[in-house]
Amino acid sequence: MLAQPMLEKLSDLRLEGMLSAFKEQAQDENCRDLTFEERFGLLVDREMTVRDDKRLTHRLRMAKLRLNACVEDLDFKEPRGLDKSQVMSLATCRWISSHDNCLVVGPTGAGKSYLACALGHQACRQGHRVLYLRFPRLLEELGTSRVEGRYLRLLSHLAKYDLLILDDWAAMPLVDEQRRALFEILEDRYDRKSTLVASQIPVEKWHEALGDPTLSDAILDRLVHNAHRIILKGESMRKTRRAVRR
Repeated sequence: MLAQPMLEKLSDLRLEGMLSAFKEQAQDENCRDLTFEERFGLLVDREMTVRDDKRLTHRLRMAKLRLNACVEDLDFKEPRGLDKSQVMSLATCRWISSHDNCLVVGPTGAGKSYLACALGHQACRQGHRVLYLRFPRLLEELGTSRVEGRYLRLLSHLAKYDLLILDDWAAMPLVDEQRRALFEILEDRYDRKSTLVASQIPVEKWHEALGDPTLSDAILDRLVHNAHRIILKGESMRKTRRAVRR
């Protein structure tokens, strides 16, 4: 007789995990052999699982990862310079807790974006706030925010993420205003948050790609010196997989 009012109260309290687990227990005869503490513990465990899943779903939605990638699906068999021990170490996300950066460099199709999104997904799973942006799109957004009077608000927003992923890094020439904005972003994050950049341009050519020696020095100083590096090589994974399918 108390079951229906209890279910309604659990629903009103938005304890969805406990609600579904309670209904399952009512249908499972084996649960009758459990003690009160055991049954209640199962209800609490389910509620925690449901809430954790919701928080992860929210973090992944906010991250806007370009690809649905995860570390478990990475292919370490292809000869492309992907070191499994290094990736597994990065998958612990201790580098994010230490506010280090990560650089993923390699030719087109080597899997840079997939790896970046996999590490971003892993960071979300471990409770970190993540945001993925293509570098050209970031520059466009910075310009728009200046026109609309929300430039400082955008900088403050970017500074809040535990991990900022910038894909297609240095893929286009920068004007002075963009270099200064990029410096502000990395200055806000230096020793406070982590940044992952993926680029097909070798690290030693970034200085030239960014232009302006003084600002380039300042930008790269805040990005490169405390960064973990992953250098991919080999033919495009897209070409390889297309050939296999044929």
